[in-house]
Amino acid sequence: MPRTPPSETLGQVLQRARRERGLSLRDVEGRTEIKSGHLSQIETGTIARPDMAILWDLAGLYELEFGRLLALAGLTAPAQSSGRKRQRMTVALRALEELTPAEHAEALAYMAELKARRDRA
Repeated sequence: MPRTPPSETLGQVLQRARRERGLSLRDVEGRTEIKSGHLSQIETGTIARPDMAILWDLAGLYELEFGRLLALAGLTAPAQSSGRKRQRMTVALRALEELTPAEHAEALAYMAELKARRDRA
């Protein structure tokens, strides 16, 4: 998918991706359990910073890069609040649920290695 022009908003990117796939807001609600009214508010910019878990679901459905959606929502800065930490944990757990048992074990081993590197530093 082409890069996003700097002036393009999160809502515009999501709306275009939904329409390119021929999906209505109700179709997306049926596939993600995100209420169509909430989706509409995200697309129109009324909600500029949706939960990370919502962006995770939409990135998967629309085949968009999750990090790109986070950046467009202004959610790439270090998380300080406990609410933001909970959102990141929810996204991480959803990602783990999508892995096979072997991939799950590999992901956990990788996280353990990252932690060990940080502890050694």
